[in-house]
Amino acid sequence: MAKNLKDIDKAAESKGSFLVTVWQFVKFIVVSLLAMIVQFVLLNTLQLIPAIQELYKEPFSWWVFVYPVAVGGLGYFIVSNVANIIAQIVAFFVNKEKTFNSGANVAVALPIYIVFTIALILFSAWLNPTLKEVFIGFEWCNETMAKNIATMICSALQFFLYFPVDKILFHKKKEEK
Repeated sequence: MAKNLKDIDKAAESKGSFLVTVWQFVKFIVVSLLAMIVQFVLLNTLQLIPAIQELYKEPFSWWVFVYPVAVGGLGYFIVSNVANIIAQIVAFFVNKEKTFNSGANVAVALPIYIVFTIALILFSAWLNPTLKEVFIGFEWCNETMAKNIATMICSALQFFLYFPVDKILFHKKKEEK
């Protein structure tokens, strides 16, 4: 498979930068789906830990983050953010290596990626419970569905923001062996 992927990468390069970007976007979609699977598995399994379940009963409010017990309190804050952070770590390394075939220095790229990721996670940490609370208000939507819909919306926003940042961050190609 890896040889076929490299052949497709080379074929796209021979057709020009527009096709390279389109091909990178396709690979980025696949990697983002992988990261989303990681995030949803963690989101729905971390909450099963008894210590975390107890934290769902504790309201959490700090700065712009308001997580009342109705949306899951401190437990939901922890679970949703841990799931997001781990998914982004997976996405960073897979995108660097497979999507962009980048030889960018991890010591330089990773801190920039971390700062950008922290900003997006803070935004999502504010938006997610707000959306969850809105969806819980709908008659047809239970708590689990509301949590997953809110996370999908935040993930979609992150997806569309990460691609251009990654494209710039991982612009340096790997040296051929």
